[in-house]
Amino acid sequence: MDLILKYFPDLSEDQITQFKALEHLYKDWNTKINVVSRKDIDELYLRHVLHSLGIAKVIKFADNSSILDVGTGGGFPGIPLAILFPKCQFHLVDSINKKLKVINAVAEALGLTNIRTTHSRVEAIDETYDFIVSRAVTAMPEFTKWVRGKIAKKQQNELKNGILYLKGGDLTDELKQYATVKAYLLSDYFDEDFFETKKVIYLPLKHRV
Repeated sequence: MDLILKYFPDLSEDQITQFKALEHLYKDWNTKINVVSRKDIDELYLRHVLHSLGIAKVIKFADNSSILDVGTGGGFPGIPLAILFPKCQFHLVDSINKKLKVINAVAEALGLTNIRTTHSRVEAIDETYDFIVSRAVTAMPEFTKWVRGKIAKKQQNELKNGILYLKGGDLTDELKQYATVKAYLLSDYFDEDFFETKKVIYLPLKHRV
């Protein structure tokens, strides 16, 4: 938890309480449904919470922004971002229903009213959003096919609507076809070795009718 306060010192008391509660909630649920790997659960704040909040170092979502979290798994990056941006709406989607059971329970325990979940493949979602976020569920060319047509036309943020993708390693080949893509190095924002090769990949996308 000290890690979160180190990089986000201006949290409200409610947000601090919610972030603090994550460790107990996830450790408890992980004994029933394995949503976080055993090696990661003891480093939940570093490997999952702070990693998710890397997106918040790239963009401060405007109030009333809508964000789709694709393949959310245990609720990352959606839940940490929903705590940080309580006036935004987050739609967390995963094809594995038991993981959404955990997310719904965690969101209820935290009193988060800006999260909803859907058990579905993302291709079946028929809505539009300001941003689509995810943590390395597939290569970017495949991911852009999945989310085609899901970007809202109206712009209300400093960055143009599009994808914010948490990924690591050498992505040169994977991203070479995208002229407008930008990679933000998380090591520019966070000191920990874990972030040395981690990035937020931003790809603006146009609204398609």
